[in-house]
This record gives sequence, structure tokens and C-alpha cells, in this order.
Amino acid sequence: MNDGKPNWWSRPSTAPEAAKIPSPPPADGGDDGDGDFPLPAPQPPVEAEAVTEAVVEGGTAEISEASRPEAESAPVPEPVPEPVPAVLLTKEQPADAPVADATHAPVAPAQPAPQPLHAPDEYRTPPYGEPGPWAPAPPVQYPAAPVPPQAQAPAPPQAPGPVAPVPPQQAAVPPVPPQQGGTAPWMQYDPWGGAVGGVGVLPAPAKKSRKGLALAGALVFALVTGVIGGGIGAYVERNGGLTTVELPQADGGDTDRAPESVAGIAASALPGVVTLHVSGGGSSGTGTGFVLDTKGHILTNNHVVDAAESSGDITVTFSSGETARAKIVGKDTGYDLAVVQVTGVSGLKPLPLGNSDNVRVGDPVVAIGAPFDLSNTVTSGIISAKERPITAGGEKGDGTDISYVDALQTDAPINPGNSGGPLLDSKGRVIGINSAIRAAGGSGDGDGGGAGQPGSIGLGFAIPINQGKRVAEELINTGKATHPVIGVSLDMQFNGDGARVGEKGKDGAASVTPGGPAASAGLRPGDVITKVDGQRVHNGEELIVKIRAHRPGDKLRLTLTRGGKELTKTLTLGSSQGT
Repeated sequence: MNDGKPNWWSRPSTAPEAAKIPSPPPADGGDDGDGDFPLPAPQPPVEAEAVTEAVVEGGTAEISEASRPEAESAPVPEPVPEPVPAVLLTKEQPADAPVADATHAPVAPAQPAPQPLHAPDEYRTPPYGEPGPWAPAPPVQYPAAPVPPQAQAPAPPQAPGPVAPVPPQQAAVPPVPPQQGGTAPWMQYDPWGGAVGGVGVLPAPAKKSRKGLALAGALVFALVTGVIGGGIGAYVERNGGLTTVELPQADGGDTDRAPESVAGIAASALPGVVTLHVSGGGSSGTGTGFVLDTKGHILTNNHVVDAAESSGDITVTFSSGETARAKIVGKDTGYDLAVVQVTGVSGLKPLPLGNSDNVRVGDPVVAIGAPFDLSNTVTSGIISAKERPITAGGEKGDGTDISYVDALQTDAPINPGNSGGPLLDSKGRVIGINSAIRAAGGSGDGDGGGAGQPGSIGLGFAIPINQGKRVAEELINTGKATHPVIGVSLDMQFNGDGARVGEKGKDGAASVTPGGPAASAGLRPGDVITKVDGQRVHNGEELIVKIRAHRPGDKLRLTLTRGGKELTKTLTLGSSQGT
């Protein structure tokens, strides 16, 4: 019914009916504005099982289409066009229009899409759901696939006469997208419309995202690559690489060393240093010696070869590895020196001898020996003290095996087995014979070469070479060494400061030898000697050491106290045969 007034209904029609019913033109309502809002015709609700019927009464065709609730969840089948064109009845078609025969009528030309009678007012208020003039119209959405034709029920029998064929489930022809050359018909926007059956409402089925697959593939690739890379990195770290490792290295270069360096001194001195292995008397030991001349004379310590005095065996090993048998030429207990000789050995290299009187504290020194039977061992240090009075030996208990040495003290590491080895200055000259060490927790000074002795603590002692040279010459020439003496018997039990002349000598003899050096100088029993040549002495051992540091015939100036008075006496040293 169109009486010029707008039709209002509770809600807009669903999307399928809105797409089928064209919007009527605006009613000519005059100036009051009534009828200026075109609204779609109301669609009464019908049952889900209703079927389409077409009844022709009084020449007017009325079409009633049932809505399909199941279309909301199931896809609508695609319509199949009929060979006979359908006649779309619109509200503007007169009721008495002749109905074309479906079998004989010619094909009617396509009707253009209905248009409004006049242009809509851009300032009017649009009905609910339509866009305003200030916003663009919503984009038209086209279905991804054609809608299949809906199932239709058979038409009821009709009265005879020409009847227009009822089109099967006539719906609006799907618009042709503009890019295919067609023109999309005018549509009505329905915000409550379902997504099924409405043109432009049904969204296209979502395509499987290739971007997600690509991302998953990239993650898998990164994971595999990381695992492989980690394995390769671990292999390279453990094995140093995938190829053969070649480390950079300096070329051979110059192997020569400065003569005054430790390496230069060792290179020049090692051919003249030997290792001695001694056995006899139920004992054995290892020591060191050095070559004195080309005749095969070798200087060492007495305690090194003492075990082979009677019927022992001495084997000499040179730095080249060559060995030879040796025999004792002479030895002296008081000086702790001995000379042995090898024969049948060529190419001997004697070591040059220095002057121990020129040595100063702090001078660099090099020690060579066989500590703990490790031959050709080189150590270095400095002279840490001079004229250090030491005694060694005394195992016999009668004092005949005690050595008195006015020693050079060094911090060059010296251990058991270094005994008899050379102590060299910066020019490779011998300035001392390594003989004793001060061990931690021990009181003995002798090295002895015993493996059970403790090692070096930086306190080593060497016999000055000036004394060693004189004794070695006497041993080579006569087989015996002479000792300088002053001709007195000392009281070794005196606890005061200095060396006291005893009241009685050995076996009740006089403590001052008649006609000896001390008697000639005016010494008396009970005198306390405090200085020798101006150097302080604190006990009898130190006095003996100072006297042994000189040759027989040398003059000494003694400072002594007698009855509380200090006196000075000068005497000439005598000589005694050593043992």
C-alpha cells in the first residue's frame, strides 16, 4: 500500500530480501517532507518450511517467498539459469499486464535496474543503517563463489489459460564486478543481515595463509641451522678447526749468546764439568768436579771421593756422555778438597781459574753440577757474602775430619750432588768450589751428595778458588797439603767472645808450642784472641778458619786481651802436614 506516507517497521528485512526488493522511488509528498525517505517493503516472518507459491488472481501475480533459516548456517546452492527468461514483477508493473507465454513469447530484453525518481537530498537524515552524506558508502563485497539455486517445491495445479512460468527461487541477479565489464545494482545496507544469501554480505572463505607457512619454515630453518652451527662450533673449539692446525713460530734465527750471559757461560763451561759416581766401603755417592789441566786432573771435594779411599771405584762422566775410570791423586780433610785423574781421554777442556780475592758481594755467579744425580744442571745467583766461616764434617768424633772453610756465600741453588762443582763468575772463570749448604731445620753444612738431605734454601757455600788452587797444586805435586799454624791449643769450650788459648794442650802438653810462631810472638796461656788482621773472631772455629785461609809463611797481626788490657802481636805462620 502506497498512500504517500512512509512505511515503518520494527526492523529492516534480512539481507536476502533486501537484495531482492528494489527500493521504491520516493513518494511525492509535497513540501511537508512526508514520503521523502524511501524504505524497503516490510517482510513478514514466515515458517521455515514454507514454499514459494504463485497464484494468479484477477490478472495480478503475487509472489510470496519463505525465508530459509537453515541458510544462516549452510551455504546457499548456486542458481542454475533457466532457458526461459523470468519476469520480475515490480511494484510499478500494472496488475492487468498480459503475461507472456513461456513457450511462444519472444525473449524480453533485459530490464535496466530501477532507479529513484529523483536524486536523493544530500542533506536529508538517512534512515538507520544507511551512511550519511559525510561518510563514504561501505564497499560492496562480492561473494567468493556463485550462490547455488535453492531447492524449490513443485507448483500447485493452476487454472487453464496462459500462465506466466514461476521462476525458480527468483533472486536478484548477482552483480557483475566492474572489472568484468558489468554494473553493480544498487544495494541496501543491512547491519542486522546475516552473512548467508545476501549479495556483498557473505565473506570470502579465508585462504590458508602462506605467510604463516613461510614463517614456520623460517623458524624450522633457523633451528636446524643453529643446531648445525653449534655442532660445528663445538667441533672446531675442541679440535682446533676443520683443517690441520699450523701454529705460527719464529724462525731459527741466531742461536749464539753473549759470552757474559748465563747461557754463554754455561755453553763454554759445560765441556769442562764432570759427574763422579763413587762406590766403596759399603756406600756410594754422586758429586761433581771440573777439569784442571789437559793431563786429566780433576778437582772435587774430599767428602765426594772419601768412600773410595782404599779400594773404591770412581767413574767420571763428561758432559758429552763419555765415561772414564779415575783414581785418587791426593785429598785433604781439613780443606775438604781432593784431586782425581783420568787417563786415555782426549779433547779435555780445562776451566780457567779466577781470583777469589777480587770477588765482591752482589757479583753474579753461575753454579754447575749434578744435584740429585741430574748432571749438567745450571743455576745462577749472586755472591751474598764473603769470608763466611763454616765447618763441615766431624762424623768421626775426634775432629780429624772437620773442615774449616772461609767460604763464599751464594744464593745460587746448590743441592746434594753439586759438591765439588765450579762456581763461575760473569766471565766464565772459576772463583769457588761448591762444598756445603745450610739446610732448613738442619745444623750440618756438608753437602755430601746424600739423597736423603734436604734441598737448597738459598744458602750455599763455596771454597774460595785461591785456597783451592794452592791445595790442588800441593796434592798434585806431593799428594799431601800443608796447613798454616800458629802453634797453640785452643779452649773449644770457651763461651766468651773470642778464641781463648788453653791452659793445657793435648795429653797434658803445653798449650803454647815452645819455639813456635805464637811463642815467638809472645802469646801466653789464657790470652783471648779477638781479631785477625783487624777482622773480628768470636770463637775458636773462626780463628782456625781465618788462619787456614792463608799460606804457611804469611804474617798475621793478632789483637788479644790479657788481664783486661788489649794487646797486638804479629807472627809468621808455620806449617803442618795435613791428613
